[in-house]
Amino acid sequence: MQILSVNVAMPRVIEINGKAVPTGIYKEPVTGPVELRKLGLAGDGQADLTVHGGEHQAVYAYPIEHYPHWAKFLGAESLAHGTFGENLTTSGLVETEVCIGDVHRMGNVLLQVTCERLPCFKFAHKVGRPDILKPFLQSGHSGFYYKVLQEGTLAMGDTIEIVEQHPLRVTVRDLLGVHRLNEEATETLEKLLTIEALAPIVRKDLEKRLAA
Repeated sequence: MQILSVNVAMPRVIEINGKAVPTGIYKEPVTGPVELRKLGLAGDGQADLTVHGGEHQAVYAYPIEHYPHWAKFLGAESLAHGTFGENLTTSGLVETEVCIGDVHRMGNVLLQVTCERLPCFKFAHKVGRPDILKPFLQSGHSGFYYKVLQEGTLAMGDTIEIVEQHPLRVTVRDLLGVHRLNEEATETLEKLLTIEALAPIVRKDLEKRLAA
């Protein structure tokens, strides 16, 4: 398991349907070590902090394993690292195996998995496919967010080590299923609400669903 690239970008303003929209999705790979703090990587930023960024969504990782699928969907020979707005393009980690609450070591930092990623219209605009949002969710290839437990530096080529596996073993794909794909799994939902690492923005949604 390895970091294939570290990708960053500060927010910029683009035009979508005639409106000026701030976005930080246009990430590009950088060379050399990159400093990581509690709220993210140096030189990186998010435009809409209500749905991205913050302590529980400080770093977004996306598996290289899904790149061929999306290249075919988009009719491209290949896709550049950072295409999905991810900070880390990784190998060896996929949503059906990575669990909420797992702790990973990369370089000299510790990261904890907090939730799946939900795509937005800015991503659809970036790849030129307004119709990609539903297929992206249904594919289960969401990628996942991390909270920073130990600050430090990251770099392309760093090994990814699984330091701790959460005992409840609720995968990122399990979370996506109950959170956004309307899969009936009350037991999974109840387990998720006991996991301290779960991102607060997702916890609120799940609490509402359970109450309903």
